[in-house]
Amino acid sequence: MPVEALRTDPLADPVFAERYRAMRARDARFDGQFITGVHSTGIYCRPSCPAVAPKAQNVSFYLTAAAAHEAGLRACKRCLPDAVPGSPEWDLRDDLAARAMRLIADGVVEREGVPGLAAHLGYTSRHLTRVLTAELGAGPLALARAHRAQTARALLTSTSMPAADIAFASGFGSIRQFNDTVREVYERSPLELRAAARLGERRERAGDGVVRLRLPARAPFDAAGVFGWLAARAVDGVESATPGRYARTLRLPAGPAVVAFTPSHDRSPAIEVEARLTSLADLPPLVARVRRLFDLDADAVAIDEMLAADPALAATVAATPGIRVPGALDPHELVFRALIGQQISVKAARTALTRLAAELGEPLAIRGEAAGGEAAGCEAAGTGSTGAAHRTDALVRLFPTTAAIAARGGEVLRGPAARIRTIVDVAERLASGELVVSADRDRGDLVRDLLLIPGIGPWTAGYVAMRVTRAPDVLLTSDLALRAGAGRLGLPATAPALDEFGARWAPWRSYASMHLWRAAAAEI
Repeated sequence: MPVEALRTDPLADPVFAERYRAMRARDARFDGQFITGVHSTGIYCRPSCPAVAPKAQNVSFYLTAAAAHEAGLRACKRCLPDAVPGSPEWDLRDDLAARAMRLIADGVVEREGVPGLAAHLGYTSRHLTRVLTAELGAGPLALARAHRAQTARALLTSTSMPAADIAFASGFGSIRQFNDTVREVYERSPLELRAAARLGERRERAGDGVVRLRLPARAPFDAAGVFGWLAARAVDGVESATPGRYARTLRLPAGPAVVAFTPSHDRSPAIEVEARLTSLADLPPLVARVRRLFDLDADAVAIDEMLAADPALAATVAATPGIRVPGALDPHELVFRALIGQQISVKAARTALTRLAAELGEPLAIRGEAAGGEAAGCEAAGTGSTGAAHRTDALVRLFPTTAAIAARGGEVLRGPAARIRTIVDVAERLASGELVVSADRDRGDLVRDLLLIPGIGPWTAGYVAMRVTRAPDVLLTSDLALRAGAGRLGLPATAPALDEFGARWAPWRSYASMHLWRAAAAEI
């Protein structure tokens, strides 16, 4: 079901009229936020498509490509409507539909089916399908199918992986299903899509067992800020970081991976990704997590406009347009970073985390599929990819599992006994499944569950919600550095007063927090 159905006077609907104006203006800021379905031509486009604007009576707007597919439309060959940043809706919203979209992007339907998706969300498959169809115009199977098609297109146009490998990496169950879906959605065969992309040098240099992707970001994009944040907190042996490059080891559903990121130097903002995976099936969840880590889908224009309206923030917003809230590649790891980092400096937290990883982290070993179907081996000795982005002499281990921390954390951790008890307690709860920390959690429920654990206060619960679930409206006024930054900007420097003052920054208080931390010249 379309978001706006065809009607006699569609412009009478203010939402339709706003989107129609954006489409007529070819405003690229709205790319990915909604899709334009043109029924007279049978295609759907991004709002900035350069084609002649259709009449309003021939247009429907959709929140998802799947809804356009369900309406019998195919993707525009000219503007490639899915080759854009994703919708910020799924981070801003915290309802059932948004949480389902986050899980679908993570590949849960491919791994566990619709019943598994429904179980994660705590509903029956029937109810979930009914809600998604009513709100997004397509059920979970159609939404997952559209996501597979988009993943396949991205791999076909940005890598030289064999089409058969791309089919299974994208989550398709068979080559025939892959071919049929790509033809139906894009009206081109997979090979025709690849030929049209003119890969050139990118195709020729592939084939070393590394998958390379380019993930677009919504402009403006403060990539330097995210890379600087990650570099300041890099755990030796697990991560390797500079202000312009970040690499690390990572657990994905099928096994360990080594991934590296650099900012794109093209005119349009993006993150260049290089990954060595245990299985190509881990590509979709990796992409979803990278998008969250770098906050690529944030509506930066809306955030900046709203925060800059406050004279106290105007200068810092102008100095750092497109600021991002760094997410988390591994939610469980982020929990321990938050617990260990409470009330100590970034440097001290980094030292403690490095010691924990060195004692309890598993040695890195990747054996399995790689780009182009090659066997991949990457161990602590430094063998594996010869590419600069995968120097494994610095990446030798995985961050410890919750089970390892539960079993031996008390022996390795240093500091107050009460804090160590809390960390071990949380590790036991995570390992047993009593505590669930994931991107699809309801933010209120997650914060409540964390606050019920002895030793966890509002700062830790809010910080985890901000970075794991992408909560956009968290202001951590108990944070000393954040209040120091507020004071430097002439804002209230006490927690109650700042909390009251900061209400005007809703629903973007997480981004205001990043500006305040930056103003304090501290890496928190």
